[in-house]
Amino acid sequence: MRLRALLDTDALGLRLLGGEEELDRAVRGVMTTDLRDPSRYLTGGELVLSGLAWRRDPEDSEPFVRILASAGVAGLAAGEAELGSVPQDLVLACARHRLPLFSVSEDVSFASITEHVVRQVSTERAGDLAAVVDRHRRLMSSGPAGGGPDAVLDLLGSDLDLRAWVLSTTGRQIAGSSHPLPAALRAELAGEHLAATRTARPSPHRTLIGGRTYSLFPIRTGDPRDDPRATLLSDWFLAVEADAGDWPGERLDLLQGVTQLISVERDRREAARTVRRRLAQEVLELVQAGAPPAEVAARLRVAAPVLVPGHGPAPHWQVVVARVEWSGAELPGGAGPVAQALLEEALVDPAAVGSDFADRLAVAHIGDEAMALVPLSSVGPADDPAAELTADSLLTALRGPLTRGLDGDGRLTLGVSATVHSAEALRGALEEARHARRVAAARPGRVCVAGHEELASHVLLLPFVPDDVRRAFTARLLDPLRAYDRRHRAELIPTLEAFLECDGSWTRCATRLHLHVNTLRYRIGRIEQLTGRDLSRLEDKLDFFLALRMS
Repeated sequence: MRLRALLDTDALGLRLLGGEEELDRAVRGVMTTDLRDPSRYLTGGELVLSGLAWRRDPEDSEPFVRILASAGVAGLAAGEAELGSVPQDLVLACARHRLPLFSVSEDVSFASITEHVVRQVSTERAGDLAAVVDRHRRLMSSGPAGGGPDAVLDLLGSDLDLRAWVLSTTGRQIAGSSHPLPAALRAELAGEHLAATRTARPSPHRTLIGGRTYSLFPIRTGDPRDDPRATLLSDWFLAVEADAGDWPGERLDLLQGVTQLISVERDRREAARTVRRRLAQEVLELVQAGAPPAEVAARLRVAAPVLVPGHGPAPHWQVVVARVEWSGAELPGGAGPVAQALLEEALVDPAAVGSDFADRLAVAHIGDEAMALVPLSSVGPADDPAAELTADSLLTALRGPLTRGLDGDGRLTLGVSATVHSAEALRGALEEARHARRVAAARPGRVCVAGHEELASHVLLLPFVPDDVRRAFTARLLDPLRAYDRRHRAELIPTLEAFLECDGSWTRCATRLHLHVNTLRYRIGRIEQLTGRDLSRLEDKLDFFLALRMS
């Protein structure tokens, strides 16, 4: 049944307080609760009845409504008996999360509403329940051991005549119908999915593209109570060529079951990547630490069969560095894992179908930066420069869909190195990619990419600068700051490092250092006065960056 039908029954004593545009949501059950966090008892699609005993002050409404919206409930009906009327803070919280809100007259018991909803839902489901159970059984038997996502989607096609595809947030096809979607359509669907997820619209999200309606079902991994930004840019979703708004509850239940099966398959494949990620971490930490090239080469030879199967012991390499930044509160696990998961998907050829292509990349994260070793064959087509990964191609592939997922408070910046042909050159390539990312960060836009061709050639030589030259260069720039810090117990060096790490953003840097912006401006002004440099100029920022890296 639909939420709208509840308003047609006067005996239920319901009055709509907000969410009229969402009244076509399907109700698949009912639950009464006064728990502050009822998430463990919610499966999605419920009409939640609450007497508001959980509310002690106005600040309690926002977290309670957020929990309900994240669980995908159909709507909330709040009783008036406890407080006399539904408080305005609850009305506003429901509006922010697009959750329909009803008030329940104190003359009507929750039991009466529950009985009515259960009777209606049970009647609608009875006719096709046996078929649904049988389909679920067949889907379960065709899970990870029976062919993965493609086998599950084949059953959707044969049983329900539904064309469906599993897509990544970059628009790449993981699995799906024998009729592949055009690349432009896949990218547009990915953008629609990300936009709907960012605005917390309940699934399935419906969109009309090219005269056809598609329903988009998120394939969530991890704990649903985690910060959604942690997986937003790397999760998969199921796109079905149909309008799920008219579906009965049984069919929606079936599609939710499909997404759960695919989620289990993805979790299994994620677990299988643990060893590869650990090896990538070891190799890249050696490269970053400036380990002897022979040591890096030896480690690569041992790790290559796992890191980049099928590429041989000594492919050519490119390095890509990425960083994802969100305004507001930092993620509990940091931004590094977010960028790592995104790179594993973003660097796969968009034309490649399947989820195992990400297993041919070595990606790790150090701090908030993710780094990827991208292998290129040392013979054949890879000798053609067109086979190299370019900043333009990466930007073209990612900007469209990911901009909508980052809109409002997120940013992705990437740097791409030139191709190198030996382990000895990997450190230079890593520094090159890192600096290219900083060049990208200086540009406007939610998704920015810069390549090696945009850098001065001296960046390539940084790892090989003689020690006496390093000491002279760093002393000229940093010794005045160190002396000032010693005399005044100031923190100019840490402030400079944080300012560059924040790409010159006054607000982000002040937040990171727990300073007032005016205090930060005073410190930066003192740095400029002591060194004669101007930190608003890219060239001076680069010199400071190199000095700190070489010190």
